[in-house]
Amino acid sequence: QVQLVESGGGLVQAGGSVRLSCTVSGGSFSTYTMGWFRRAPGKEREFVSSLGWTTRFMAYSDSVKGRFTISRDNGKKTVDLDMANLKPEDTAVYYCAAGPGPAARVTEREYRYWGQGTQVTVSS
Repeated sequence: QVQLVESGGGLVQAGGSVRLSCTVSGGSFSTYTMGWFRRAPGKEREFVSSLGWTTRFMAYSDSVKGRFTISRDNGKKTVDLDMANLKPEDTAVYYCAAGPGPAARVTEREYRYWGQGTQVTVSS
């Protein structure tokens, strides 16, 4: 059974930074493409970033490009999302997801496993 657990959310001021981490248990982590999605209050869940088998396969949404960085550690079975220059509109529940590699994937339907989410709140 594959399980994903996010951590690192919380309250941060606008302009600040926060790191989200996702730890995966079960399955074969190195074969997964990993992704981050978010759901803001009153909105549908949206794509944030994805990282495939290598950094050749990486994608970001336009709204976070240049501010967020995704990375993975196959030995630790973790994927991180470093979020900088945060804005109030980044406030959301952030979800980690795993799907088949090797390429980056940007739609929810391409992911098979999901975490429960972690809240990030950016105050102005």
